[in-house]
Amino acid sequence: MKQLLYLVKLLCIITLSVTIANAQNLLDPKTQPQFVNPLPVPALIDARSGGSFTITVTQFEQNLGLIDPVTKQPLLTKVWGYNGSYPGPTILARKNRPIDVLWENKLADNNGTLPHLFPIDATVDWALSGRTDWKSLGVPIVTHLHGGHTESASDGLPEAWFTPDFAVTGSGFVKSTLHYNNDQEAATLWYHDHAMGITRLNVYAGLAGYYLLTDENEIALQSGNKLPTAPYDIGLAIQDRMFDAEGQLYYPSMSESSGAPEQSITPEFFGNIILVNGKAWPVLEVEPRPYRFRILNGSDSRFYNLFFTGNQNFIQIGTDNGLLPAPITLSKLLIGTGERRDVIIDFSDPKLTGQTIILHNNAKTPFPNGTTVTQQTTGRIMAFKVSKPLNPNYPLTTLPASLRPPIVTLQTTLPSRKLILFETTDEYDRLKTMLGTVDQGVMEFDEPVTENIKQNNTEIWEIYNETPDAHPIHLHMVHMQLVNRQKFSASVDLETGKPENIRLLGPPRLPAADEAGWKDTYIMFPREVTRIIATFDLPGLYVWHCHILSHEDHEMMRPYLVQADNSIVNLQSKIGEAKANTQEEFELKIRPNPFTNSVTIQFNLKQESVVTVNIYDGKGALVKQLFKGKSNPGLHQFYLDGTNWSNGTYFGEVIIDSQRILRKLVLQK
Repeated sequence: MKQLLYLVKLLCIITLSVTIANAQNLLDPKTQPQFVNPLPVPALIDARSGGSFTITVTQFEQNLGLIDPVTKQPLLTKVWGYNGSYPGPTILARKNRPIDVLWENKLADNNGTLPHLFPIDATVDWALSGRTDWKSLGVPIVTHLHGGHTESASDGLPEAWFTPDFAVTGSGFVKSTLHYNNDQEAATLWYHDHAMGITRLNVYAGLAGYYLLTDENEIALQSGNKLPTAPYDIGLAIQDRMFDAEGQLYYPSMSESSGAPEQSITPEFFGNIILVNGKAWPVLEVEPRPYRFRILNGSDSRFYNLFFTGNQNFIQIGTDNGLLPAPITLSKLLIGTGERRDVIIDFSDPKLTGQTIILHNNAKTPFPNGTTVTQQTTGRIMAFKVSKPLNPNYPLTTLPASLRPPIVTLQTTLPSRKLILFETTDEYDRLKTMLGTVDQGVMEFDEPVTENIKQNNTEIWEIYNETPDAHPIHLHMVHMQLVNRQKFSASVDLETGKPENIRLLGPPRLPAADEAGWKDTYIMFPREVTRIIATFDLPGLYVWHCHILSHEDHEMMRPYLVQADNSIVNLQSKIGEAKANTQEEFELKIRPNPFTNSVTIQFNLKQESVVTVNIYDGKGALVKQLFKGKSNPGLHQFYLDGTNWSNGTYFGEVIIDSQRILRKLVLQK
């Protein structure tokens, strides 16, 4: 049955591509120049001394390297960007020197708020769900520092969105200026939009940029000529796009399902023109020396398996969240959406002088068992031309055998969490990707939190991929290590996603050397369980999700809560299981939610019970106990006055005898 679903999915994607080509006058990628336009290098915001910064999101036109096939004249493309550029400026920060950033939404002009560049599917759970006036409110945005060890209030969570000038804010909005403590080691991070249900559209419009964090170890390597520095340290943000004949960005909104709304989300998106740093198939002229490249896959759904023809290799020196202990020589780089690879490419071989070296890609779409890329278009990324003379003002660099002290392997004695990745269909018969637990099956984003974690606990998550696709799974806030991967078989309930009779097949595969560092995103291959380990040291609400943006926008995202004070109450208990067991016993109603000043918690008891009603703040600390004691059968209501409380996310906990339900409360004045 699942194989049939996958074949139907592939057919739908192929049919959708043909429909798009027939229905739209699209720019033919074969008419566009390759390896002609110089690679852009984004502007730099030097935040190494700390301080406060303002970064503004606006709409503008930019030359992405496209031409009119007939006139051969450049085409300008309407995009969104941070501080007037796509990609946004690279923020360079330093460890233990915090910064504050005011992210401003200025997607407006003299006539009012601007509409989105692309059709919005209002049938999915999105920022302005339930608002009939959403078209007049402007586009919601929120910026997430991907890979950042960031407090919950500054994490850029999907419900922390805001419209232009903060006129309307989401249920998770806490503050306009976000704080980045920068208390982690040197790493290639990136920032991008994360607004609920429209992340794919906002990032596609251009809302992404690099955030490079340096530290004493990296600075010492650079000053000792062990690692290249600017101008030989360059980010390569790879994204696939599609354009109409006028050079404007095109994003499909036609569903594979006949019953879907006219403006619909699609299962995945694969563009036919490759951009690097916002330029189509660019070229970089290089000197005969080693260069450092921070490679980012910023695409919606496309994986990249990068390689050079000939004998040119990559020397990987870092992963998502830091340097590797030692350099690794690789002939290919597989990089899923959201992942980063920190590599050295050495052009110093005299045989390369005067040569043009093309960076290729052969990852199938969807990965790993989809269709083959087109060799002359999506099979190419960019080119390097070894044509510049060696600049004697910059010493050559020589990689050391060791880049950092050994990485300590995380350990835990706690039982593993068992989670699932699953594909089903929604009410419109569209493909719908979801997360859940082995015990309870799949869950929507707004269902009760099941991953309740004690602060500073180290946990292993076993994530069973029941789908035929690879999914890059990203956890906010934490830095992970890969324990192993292992094949499995199971009988999967096609309605709930619950696996039964799980059998592990063959020995576990330990991480390869290039995955042995700190990461925030791991590729989870089909029919495999991927075991990751992380320490959850910051309290508050966070999310975990697939970084295929079309998937996270259509329910492949779930919240998790790190509980600050474990002496008050053990939220490690099976809250999701309690919900499943007690829904028939009592129905919990919270009205209104979000609330402005007061909220009522209501439930009905069928028999005399011991009842406790607690309220926690967003960090999991108990702020008020509304009731504790015996209650008679019947309807019970508890009134919470939040007049003097701060805006933000709270949690209401109702315990009836030994059964517990947790619900999110949002105070929004």
